[in-house]
Order: sequence, then C-alpha cells, then structure tokens
Amino acid sequence: MRRLEGGELVLASHNAGKLREIAELLAPYGFQVRSAAEFGLSEPEETEETFAGNARIKAHYAAKGTGLPALSDDSGLEVDALRGAPGVHTADWAETGNGRDFKMAMEKLWRRLEETGAPEPRTGRFVCTLCIAWPGGQDVVVRGEVSGRIVWPMRGTRGFGFDPIFQPDGERETFGEMDPARKHAMSHRADAFRKLTAACLD
Repeated sequence: MRRLEGGELVLASHNAGKLREIAELLAPYGFQVRSAAEFGLSEPEETEETFAGNARIKAHYAAKGTGLPALSDDSGLEVDALRGAPGVHTADWAETGNGRDFKMAMEKLWRRLEETGAPEPRTGRFVCTLCIAWPGGQDVVVRGEVSGRIVWPMRGTRGFGFDPIFQPDGERETFGEMDPARKHAMSHRADAFRKLTAACLD
C-alpha cells in the first residue's frame, strides 16, 4: 500500500462543505487541501455503476489535471428491499432540474418501499468510498459503511440528504436528529477515513 506524504492534496470535488470537512480531517497529517475548482477543473462524467468506479474516475481526473495526489469520495444510500437503490444514483433521485430536493427524494424512496410491501425493519446502509490517486496512475480505494433502517415519517432537521429517514443500528435517533459530532463519529465517511488513514497515513 503506498504511503501518502504531507503537502498539497487536491479534493476532487467542487463542494465547499466537503472541502471544509476533509481539510479538518487531514490537517493533523500536515496536508493543505485544495478543491478541484481552485484549479479550474470541470467535474468528469460519472459513468460507472459502483461507488468505487466513480470515485476512481474523479480522483484520477483530478490527479492528472493538477499533477498532485487527489482524493475523491463517492457516497450514497443502499436500501436492501430496493435491491441496493438508490445507490450510486442517490443524488440523482433529488434532482429537479432546478437544484436538488431531498424531501422529494425521501418521499419517492418511501413510496417505492410501500409499493414493494417490504417488511419491517426496512434495512439499508450509507456507503462512502474514498479513492486516493497519484498522477502516475496508482490508487488506493477504501469503503466505509454504517448500517441502519429506513424510518417514516422524516425526523429531525440536522444533517442533510436522506439523514431524516435513516436510523443507525443501535440508536433511537435518526441522523437528522442526532448531534452532528455524534453522527460524524459513527458515519460511513468516518469509517472510510479510518481505513484510509490506516492504509496510507499511519
């Protein structure tokens, strides 16, 4: 497994919130994290049907475009009764043509579950796949997960995306109700970062 040395790292994303979160996680390792947007890079088309495949597309595109190591993440919600949907299309379910509407997406997901007649508990997981790619073409991919169940009605105004209908295993609150620090400690992204630091940083 290749070790990642401190210095500049490109985040293969234009998302300012994600940049802030990842910069904080990597700061103790001596990294200055810059977004792909700072380099004027566009966002590549995500053509794969797996989280790992799309994470690789984004990380290699940014690494080749900047000449620096690049980190990408591809994440979403898999629901067992929907055969893993929405999966890699999680964000697409919220697209309206005028921005994203996750309330609409949650209503759609619950409607689909009702149509299937899926028994309770309606299980699923949030998945986060991280990829570090180097300009020479090497990469490291790790997958983080947090399992839970889909609940209805929506609960909580914290978090984002599908958080108000996801209740992690062993918890009474949804991610939408939970204190953000508690959520981040158990999240799929935290799980993936633990694996990434063990593989490339520690």
